[in-house]
Amino acid sequence: QVRLVESGGGLVQAGESLTLSCVASENLFTFNNIGWYRQTPGNQRDLVARYDSSGNTAYADSVKGRFTVSRKIGARTVYLQMSRLKVEDTAVYYCRARRGDSIYWGQGTQVTVSS
Repeated sequence: QVRLVESGGGLVQAGESLTLSCVASENLFTFNNIGWYRQTPGNQRDLVARYDSSGNTAYADSVKGRFTVSRKIGARTVYLQMSRLKVEDTAVYYCRARRGDSIYWGQGTQVTVSS
């Protein structure tokens, strides 16, 4: 069973930075893609940023230029560096990986941005 463990969430002020980490129980190259989604109450989980198996990245328009997804292969870790945070970035952030038809989620980490 694949496990994804997130960490790094917290409370910050608008304009500040925060970095999230996701440690996978398996080699990152075994996934079709791995990255970050976020969810606010009453809404679905939306893509924030992710890697595909070729190393290409994809970002939501709302975070382009502010967030950066990176990875450390040997540590089986994917990071989300968030800068110039806005109040509207407040959400639960989830690590998500896909392998074939299987989707795996972490437990989520809360990010709260105050004004």
